[in-house]
Amino acid sequence: MEHPYGWLSLLPPVVAIALAIVTRHAVMSLLVGVFCGALITAGGNFFQATYDLFEVHLWPTIIDPSKLRIFSFTMLMGGLVALVIRSGGMQGFVQLIAPFAKSRRGGQLTTWLMGMLIFFDDYANSLLLGNTFRPVCDRLRISREKLAYIVDSTAAPVAGLSLLSTWVAVEIDFIRQGLDAIGNPTDLAPVPLFVASIPYRFYVLGALVMVPLIAWTGRDFGPMLAAERRSAKQRYGSTDFDSPPQAAEVDEIELPDRASHWANALVPILVTLGMVMVLIRQTGLSALRAAGRTEATLGLRDIIGAADSSFALQYGSLCGLAVAVLIYRVQGLMRLPEMVRTIRHGAGLVIPAIAILWFASALSRMTGDQPVEGRPAIEATAANRFPDRNHRLYTGVFLGEMITGQQTANPNGQSDLAAQAWTLKMLPTITFVLAGVVAFCTGTSFGTMGMLVPLVLPLTYGLLAAQGTVSPENPLLLAVLGSVLAGAIFGDHCSPISDTTIMSSQASGCDHMAHVVTQMPYALTVGTLSVLLGTLPVGWGVSPWVLLPLQLGSLVLIVRWFGQTSEAGPASGFESDVEPRPLE
Repeated sequence: MEHPYGWLSLLPPVVAIALAIVTRHAVMSLLVGVFCGALITAGGNFFQATYDLFEVHLWPTIIDPSKLRIFSFTMLMGGLVALVIRSGGMQGFVQLIAPFAKSRRGGQLTTWLMGMLIFFDDYANSLLLGNTFRPVCDRLRISREKLAYIVDSTAAPVAGLSLLSTWVAVEIDFIRQGLDAIGNPTDLAPVPLFVASIPYRFYVLGALVMVPLIAWTGRDFGPMLAAERRSAKQRYGSTDFDSPPQAAEVDEIELPDRASHWANALVPILVTLGMVMVLIRQTGLSALRAAGRTEATLGLRDIIGAADSSFALQYGSLCGLAVAVLIYRVQGLMRLPEMVRTIRHGAGLVIPAIAILWFASALSRMTGDQPVEGRPAIEATAANRFPDRNHRLYTGVFLGEMITGQQTANPNGQSDLAAQAWTLKMLPTITFVLAGVVAFCTGTSFGTMGMLVPLVLPLTYGLLAAQGTVSPENPLLLAVLGSVLAGAIFGDHCSPISDTTIMSSQASGCDHMAHVVTQMPYALTVGTLSVLLGTLPVGWGVSPWVLLPLQLGSLVLIVRWFGQTSEAGPASGFESDVEPRPLE
């Protein structure tokens, strides 16, 4: 059965991305993209497409319990941040870490290090890191764009690599699905494959190295250099884009006459972080016990992988907010009516970000292949491979078939490409590029992994089996798997409709499209090296342990040759020669 929409399946995300870049209004652009997809699936019927827009795409997305919890977490964090700023606790926290962040280099490296430490969830990483270090970076004349880049580059990459994160269970489950399609070979297991593929995730490792390299040298290039130079002259970082509403409004929160104790900022944040970790453990244990697992057989990785992260984030932030209200009232820093107004104001600031997340999630579901919520599930068969084609575009399936040159792999994992040896050598590069394109168009790294891992594992296994070289340590098998997992994050970093990209810009108080434009050259640089000094030579048998140092050396040379220092630092770019802004 041929794909029902072909190239048309790419139109909605392309329309949304193009409009977002041209108009700089992400909310309206995403809504137009979703309606464009509804028109396609409705066969051009305007009235049916309008009905589907609200009843099939937007409404089921916003009532999804996990999405509602993320929206709630975002609003609670917005209220908490506004309360911390108004209490003077954020100014006190800035004074606390000032000895570690006296220069632009120190501020960026401190932010990066904290991002590496918040490894258990990408959403928590983005919101906690961006909101906490925003005043620090403002004081050190580090642009909001640079802060958003650091936050975004330590969110999904760290969570995707960590064996103790909310990502690991999902990634391992996708690998398990791919092995199920092969027939569960006894010598292949999901967890060992996941771990063994880490050295082959060239983009993820490169992105984590690029941040401290840029920070240490003080050199930038592309739009980020312009943003950093503007930030040296202005009160807040900005670009040619209009000032973001959330940044302006957060800055309008009335500051107290003096800073309060740093604990007034740190305690609520630590309570939030601690409660999130406690609830992740409890929900993970409950899920595993319900599945018949005994606590004696459970490891920490199993518990975190089975946890309900959205539940933990929601109630963890609620606990942090409650603690903030309590300690501020006890100290007499704020009266209760003032706290209510501040919380309401802070929660209102994140409404645009929630709208973007809502529409981006609806677009992601539309371009996917999951059944429509609230409707009887129809099992896919050889004769009916696209059972939900009236409401789903199957964009990932189309891209996978177009690039791999096959309609589908047959159940035993064999493929028409098995006789072509060059295909096997090129497969790591093909899968990396494919994953990047799918993630860019759909805005979801999870969705990309879910679409491609079950597709490429049987294909790779079939090609290797035809040559009699299948083994758990086979570098091509690990490279293909690592390329999908890394390529999904690469496309996610470049996509204006990615949820983590949206959250990073919102938490950092940065214009969303400014964040996308300034981050993209860095992501493309690392992505290009991941192909030229990663997936391509791996296909011809070069060890990743040889390639990783070469990539690091190449990044150093690129930054040295093409990067320039901003006006906030001397020629060497190592320390700031501009006095930090005084605390207000």
